[in-house]
Amino acid sequence: MRPVGPDYIIIGAMKCGTTTLAAQLGAQDGIFMTDPKEPYFFSDDAVYAKGFDWYGGLFAGAAPGDIKGEASTHYTKRPELPETVTRLKAALPEVKLVYMIRDPMARIVSHYIHEWSQGVLSVPLAEALESHGPLVDYGRYGWQAAPFVEAYGAEAILLTSLERMTADPQGELARVAAHIGFAGEVAWMADQGAENVSAKRSRKLPMHGLLVDNPVATALRRALVPKRVRTWVREARQYKGRPEIPADRVPALQARFLEDRERLASVFPGDPSLDLAYPFAP
Repeated sequence: MRPVGPDYIIIGAMKCGTTTLAAQLGAQDGIFMTDPKEPYFFSDDAVYAKGFDWYGGLFAGAAPGDIKGEASTHYTKRPELPETVTRLKAALPEVKLVYMIRDPMARIVSHYIHEWSQGVLSVPLAEALESHGPLVDYGRYGWQAAPFVEAYGAEAILLTSLERMTADPQGELARVAAHIGFAGEVAWMADQGAENVSAKRSRKLPMHGLLVDNPVATALRRALVPKRVRTWVREARQYKGRPEIPADRVPALQARFLEDRERLASVFPGDPSLDLAYPFAP
């Protein structure tokens, strides 16, 4: 049994502005975005095991006639989640896809801060580049997009970028809306601001869910711990500054990303997103 909806999916990439784009789409009358924004249904085995009824239920809140969508960056996380495209194509053969990229060198840094805040990485960025392959792999956009191009064709995929959305938010929102089949007017909500900004992330503590994200614990902290102490603890867990990729690693990384860019350019020739997302390209 196939699930109900969606009409479109933002498939990634991680740390490229997908949360902001999803929030902007979901704020438009006539466009529906799931909550949670990232259900990871087709990628994560444990979620997929919940079944199509569960997935379809995520879209139950859509009004009649709404264009329905979700945004799961796990869908472009090769090679860790190999069943994604096979499951997706079998269930939703006509879905529209949006793939959002950014400067892959900048993406590495944002990804690293994210993993640091989650407690996945604790070593410096230079060491993480050696040991944590996803920092580079998730920015190989041509390679990540290839299975979707093969399954759906390039015409089903809209390529955009964080840089393009930043330069012309209203125009890019309208372009995305047209691609997903929305015929109405859209308006960029400037007061929403950027979502999921890595620089504001704090490192998670052991038992974070119990000690921090628990409403009872939150009430007790506010009642028993002075605000200046709570502020000090929070700031102590925040990443200070922004790490830099070691200079001696930059040429090889850029060369690898430029090689991958050619693959992407062969599918989306002349797309302005490519120029904006690869400022180091010749």
